[in-house]
Amino acid sequence: MPPPGERALGVAPVRDALLLVPPGLPADGPVPLVVALHGAGGDAAGGLAPLRPLAEAHGLVLVAPDSRGATWDAVGGGFGVDVEVVDRALAEVFATVPVDPARVAVAGFSDGASYALGLGLANGDLFSAVVAFSPGFVPRGPRAGRPAVFVSHGVHDDVLPIDATSRRLVPPLREAGHEVAYEEFDGAHVVPPEVARAAVEWLEARWGA
Repeated sequence: MPPPGERALGVAPVRDALLLVPPGLPADGPVPLVVALHGAGGDAAGGLAPLRPLAEAHGLVLVAPDSRGATWDAVGGGFGVDVEVVDRALAEVFATVPVDPARVAVAGFSDGASYALGLGLANGDLFSAVVAFSPGFVPRGPRAGRPAVFVSHGVHDDVLPIDATSRRLVPPLREAGHEVAYEEFDGAHVVPPEVARAAVEWLEARWGA
């Protein structure tokens, strides 16, 4: 197990991925892992931000890749170089952290939430759960497995209005057989602390923690 703290993974020469290992984890694991994806115009530190305050209390290891461009490639039309960086980051984490393969999730905010849905639904054999904070859409792509999904959205979101986004994408997910927890909150295009906490508690319930 790497020492507690935050460090760059060294999987890209620029816009690297960050690994956050909270203190107090068992040295030999197994430990849960969440891949955290930032919104458009953001970076790896922004990807960590919603879940960082909860990592220590809930024993979560977080890995936050950086998109190659201003946002994630699938938002513009297809999966490509960003997936390669995510794969390298995951390979590095699995080589150094005793991850519980039954407790791996992907989460994101805004464009990162859309990308999390695309990655999670395409890789349900890896990700048992997907957390989407204020997503815009579900990118087209293959589907594998039936990961559970948590979606939250502010009813006053003027960046990705809820009627055109989450209220449209949640019903098809349920129709496709996914267990979906859906929370609307009285707010804008943000991740309120109580919503982030609800998502982590939902993950723990899914994982039997």
